[in-house]
Amino acid sequence: MLLRFHAAGRDDIHHTPQETFYRKGGCIYMDSKNIIRLENISVSFDDQSVLQNLDLQISDGEFVTLLGPSGCGKTTTLRIIGGFLKPDSGSVFFDDQLVTDLPPHKRPVNTIFQRYALFPHLNVFDNVAFGMQVRKMKKEEIRERVEEMLRLVNLTGFEKRSVNTLSGGQQQRVAIARALAIHPRVLLLDEPLAALDLKLRKDMQAELKNIQKRLGITFIYVTHDQEEALSMSDTVVVMDSGKIQQIGTPQDIYNEPTNAFVADFIGESNILDGVMLSDYLVEFFGRKFSCLDSGFEPNEPVDVVIRPEDIDIVEPIKGDLVGTVTSVTFKGVHYETIVDFKGFKWMIQTTDFYDVDRTIGIKLNPEDIHIMKKSEYSGMFGDYSSYSEEFDEMADPEAALTGEEAEER
Repeated sequence: MLLRFHAAGRDDIHHTPQETFYRKGGCIYMDSKNIIRLENISVSFDDQSVLQNLDLQISDGEFVTLLGPSGCGKTTTLRIIGGFLKPDSGSVFFDDQLVTDLPPHKRPVNTIFQRYALFPHLNVFDNVAFGMQVRKMKKEEIRERVEEMLRLVNLTGFEKRSVNTLSGGQQQRVAIARALAIHPRVLLLDEPLAALDLKLRKDMQAELKNIQKRLGITFIYVTHDQEEALSMSDTVVVMDSGKIQQIGTPQDIYNEPTNAFVADFIGESNILDGVMLSDYLVEFFGRKFSCLDSGFEPNEPVDVVIRPEDIDIVEPIKGDLVGTVTSVTFKGVHYETIVDFKGFKWMIQTTDFYDVDRTIGIKLNPEDIHIMKKSEYSGMFGDYSSYSEEFDEMADPEAALTGEEAEER
């Protein structure tokens, strides 16, 4: 992770055009230069707001993922960075130079879309070489770079193959090689793995992260897949309704969500109404619990987040709370067990099986309880009364659309 760290009393020890290394408290840190800066970006389609006064800074060499549900504005943000869309208001900077009005071919970026847009009449070599041929590079340089890019994506020996004979994963690799062959400063990726099957998608996630690390260029990746974002990214930007809800490392986003939307969208969460009685003491369900949070007003209403995997099931007599199992779903490595506590249904992930209608107790440790400020999302998530993955999918037809299709709609 490239740290954005500014503090008094630090000693700068090294400078390059892109970054500053400094020592503080016996440790060496790195300040990365912001390669991209979006300021006060707003966009509307048909009088409907898509982005609202969005501000975003991206450091050179980061793997940044824009994450959110369909229609949240993530693909629109990517298109603005790439120059495919001009914002209604606001400014776009590359290396502190204003580029808001510059077209895509004049920006140091390249883009991989969900549809790879390979040329079916060209073989693998000519597809990868296309951008360099347009730039009228020397033939020998083109040949060397094509070979280099194909080695990078593990397609050495495929130069003469027709792209129509390749698998989806191989076509994906050709698209990556073509995009990287012109040595862009920034690579934009708009849900490029969405069309692949699960196993291939996971393999390509690892490939993309390895490629980004080896090349050290900035990747800006759009997805609605939470696991994909958490496993690949240095920085995750969670978006909803045209606004950034939280920016942080995958660990920060998961362990310290800023509001109920982030807590619910990133993984599963039980989100309850609570009252912060004082620092490190919260009350919910009529019980007082120790926690690790502070800085709230006395008796301030709050949202309480408890992750399903952090809950320990015990005998009812030993439990902090006692509830009744209402449904059990086998997930391979664990059971998703829905438990009714005073009319509010929690999800618990456990490797042990508990029959429906069984009474159980649960224990909660202070580190398993996270406190959040109340927000516009409070009360919208966290109760699994009507829990059904199939029902949720049917109820959200927009989820079947690609990010670009949904936002254009």
